[in-house]
Amino acid sequence: MLDQWISYVERPEILISFLTLTLLEIVLGIDNVIFLAIVANRLEKRDRARARFVGLMLALGMRIVFLFSIVWLTHLTTIAFSAYGYDFSWRALIFLGGGLFLIAKATLEIGAEMETKPKASKKGMPAAAAFGIVVVQIVLLDLIFSIDSVMTAVGLSQELPIMVAAIVIAIIVMLVASGPISGFIVRHPTVKMLALAFLLLIGTALIADGFGVHFDRNYLYAAIAFSLFVEVLNMAVRAAYKRRGDAGGEAETHD
Repeated sequence: MLDQWISYVERPEILISFLTLTLLEIVLGIDNVIFLAIVANRLEKRDRARARFVGLMLALGMRIVFLFSIVWLTHLTTIAFSAYGYDFSWRALIFLGGGLFLIAKATLEIGAEMETKPKASKKGMPAAAAFGIVVVQIVLLDLIFSIDSVMTAVGLSQELPIMVAAIVIAIIVMLVASGPISGFIVRHPTVKMLALAFLLLIGTALIADGFGVHFDRNYLYAAIAFSLFVEVLNMAVRAAYKRRGDAGGEAETHD
């Protein structure tokens, strides 16, 4: 095994593919982290970190299992049925289901954010039941994101150890980043709305993939990056107004 890794280091093309794949896996994992942060924040504060950890460990497990089941994954492209001029493979059906789930979940979360009255059901739901519901949602989305992630890995590299290493590193980065991202979303409700809009975009892209229309994810990431940049400017402006207001209040007090 050590000799194999030494041979990889001696081949620049393998190292380049490893670094590229790791970066791509981290980028693809952004969707997963945002969804984890939003769903986990519905739990009690003490359970959020555990939910994120469980979710990402499940994601890691699914990705590795899928990598060792590459033959099965290739059969996902087999046509399941045809309707209205479209050929639907099993992979397409999974993407369609995942896209619909994301859109429904994001829409419900947006509705919950718009609701002014507190929900009685949230208070009455037992903590264990709530945690279980969150984990089930995470598992469903992990399944969708894992297939997309593994397909990308298979397309970029033919070396199984390289693919596994890249995915493990990406999950570790996601695990470290999930806490700060979750806290940031909690502190900034407008950023949460942007994240939910991002999930709507991803859901739409998954549905398009299910119908055989591929959306270049770079356009989606560029759109959300620009939106976040604008929101950062807005937060800076609000902070500046707040500082000026505090300074003005202090000056009036002294007068």
